Amino acid sequence: MKKYIQLALMALLIAVVASCGGSGEEKVKGNDYLVTIKTDMGEMKAILYDETPKHKENFLKLAKEGFFDSLLFHRVMTGFMIQGGDPNSKDAEPGARLGSGGPGYTIPAEFVKSFFHKKGALSAARQPDYVNPEKASSGSQFFIVQGRVFTEQETGMDMQALSQSISTLRRTDPDNPLNKELEDSFNEGGDETFRVKAMELADKLSEATGIMIKMPAERVEAYTTVGGYPPLDEEYTVFGQVIQGLEVIDAITTVGVDPNNRPFEDVRMYISVEEMPREEIVKKYGPVYQ
Repeated sequence: MKKYIQLALMALLIAVVASCGGSGEEKVKGNDYLVTIKTDMGEMKAILYDETPKHKENFLKLAKEGFFDSLLFHRVMTGFMIQGGDPNSKDAEPGARLGSGGPGYTIPAEFVKSFFHKKGALSAARQPDYVNPEKASSGSQFFIVQGRVFTEQETGMDMQALSQSISTLRRTDPDNPLNKELEDSFNEGGDETFRVKAMELADKLSEATGIMIKMPAERVEAYTTVGGYPPLDEEYTVFGQVIQGLEVIDAITTVGVDPNNRPFEDVRMYISVEEMPREEIVKKYGPVYQ
């Protein structure tokens, strides 16, 4: 039974959603860096967040050194994201498996509640939890979210927190009747019935475990309009946002890929940064600091 409930929890996480944030006129003061990501399929503009200073400083340093120039987007997954930044990709042979390269260091995670994986989010790749329990970021590999648009029903709560609450309750209070309700639902109808029952019991699970399950309104709005990929939230550090050129992400995700999700035809990047007044960035690209 334990194995089946674990599988149901995994299925629960796949049907997910979340949101966006930031604010204040005070943020539109002084200078900032505008990031330009040129690719074979178009150009994107992005900003990096002050609230993730280690990631921002590192990305700017590598970009100014030309570290990213001619590297590949070596992992492309439609409805999910495009990933690059592996230095081994610059001269990689066709079909070579990529994704293990870096500058020789990692960056401590910098999770900020107001930053999440909406479409265009710039987020740090990392090694999985079993070898990286502190969720430290890769020193150079990053991904840009494409995701998809979710419905309001899907985004009514933080599905990842819901899954965590179920796991926590089973571990800390195995005799709680809520566990029996969930097990019965899985036995009756499998993953989908389990998911529906879990959502029905969300308030009770939150009360029993102390875990906040309902998703913030601003995340719901973002995931139901521009879209994104909520299961990544609080798992990977979001340190920036594409503010122009979201269509380039869509274009890159149309390329054919091999079984390792590497494009058959190379998609290279060239990244540059330009210091400019924040007011000018806002004038050109809208309220990007809110």
